[in-house]
Amino acid sequence: MESDEADILGLLTDEYEKKHYPVDTPDPIEAIKIRMKEMGLKQVDLADTIGGKSRVSEILNRKRRLTVEMIRKLTTRLNIPTRVLITDYQLKR
Repeated sequence: MESDEADILGLLTDEYEKKHYPVDTPDPIEAIKIRMKEMGLKQVDLADTIGGKSRVSEILNRKRRLTVEMIRKLTTRLNIPTRVLITDYQLKR
């Protein structure tokens, strides 16, 4: 009985938070940076995944877009959903 009440309260709380305090998905570059921090990775650690140290720098500094191949590899390596990585984002000029 108490566990049913706790389950219902949890569901109501979750719905309330989703409605009143939605959390936006980060853009692809922010998602990569967040996951790198969580995993304790540095830019050089993604060189083999993205295609070299300079390419990693270009991507993380928004000078170049992610390619389909990079997205595939990053999805596997960093466990970031593809739907997050394919989202459009602004490049710096």
